[in-house]
Amino acid sequence: MPESNNPLLKVANLKVYFPILGGIFRHKIGEVKAVDDVSFSVNKGQTVGLVGESGSGKTTIGRAIIRLNEPTSGTITYEGTDISKLDAGAFRPYRKKIQIIFQDPYNSLNPRLSIFEIIGEALEIHFPKMNRDDRRARVADLLDKVGLKRDHLDRYPHEFSGGQRQRIGIARALAVNPEFIVCDEPVSALDVSVQAQIVNLLQDLQEELGLTYLFIAHDLAVVEHISDFVLVMNNGKIVEAASSEAIYENPQHEYTRKLLSAVPKL
Repeated sequence: MPESNNPLLKVANLKVYFPILGGIFRHKIGEVKAVDDVSFSVNKGQTVGLVGESGSGKTTIGRAIIRLNEPTSGTITYEGTDISKLDAGAFRPYRKKIQIIFQDPYNSLNPRLSIFEIIGEALEIHFPKMNRDDRRARVADLLDKVGLKRDHLDRYPHEFSGGQRQRIGIARALAVNPEFIVCDEPVSALDVSVQAQIVNLLQDLQEELGLTYLFIAHDLAVVEHISDFVLVMNNGKIVEAASSEAIYENPQHEYTRKLLSAVPKL
């Protein structure tokens, strides 16, 4: 994979194993190698697509980058610092720089909170000196940026469609001015008619704000549309890595060809 001398994010020999417990006392009897010795890098302003079927390990990589899953071994380097071994306090500044858009727009938003509370929560944590009026103004601006109405501030998630909820999730990710966003299958739970709108929004935001994406998906057609470079995962390993054009015009691995064969043709 082509990389600059100073990639924004570099993953090296990453392993994430989960224990299998058994017996009366729930001892470890084995392990699931969800991510097994994976390496790649992402340059600033780039979109790298990470594609594979369910269970391939792609979401585990995204969650490891933001420390929702702890790596078993390997390194995750951001702007030259290995963030995989930082304690919670040392990692906190990176929570502003690295954000995530979750797959499920229905379960990722707390139904008991208003849209202002959902998006404003991160502002309250990371910008404690910001008063409530300033937070409301910031959230209103974010709603406008993602194509929602500013007067949606005090509504609740159940009042919105799936596509609108995902726009709220995107606004929440943008709230703290991140540099890098893990897009964890952000359109897979949406109707096909809405998917293109969300992908186009992400591309517009990237151009406007200079964002860098790791775009996780199982749909190669979506990945082709948004990605500069594509990593194909199977059984915890990257089996092919190439530019978006090369993946679609001349796939080298049998698994990649299998994924391509599943893409609907006009």
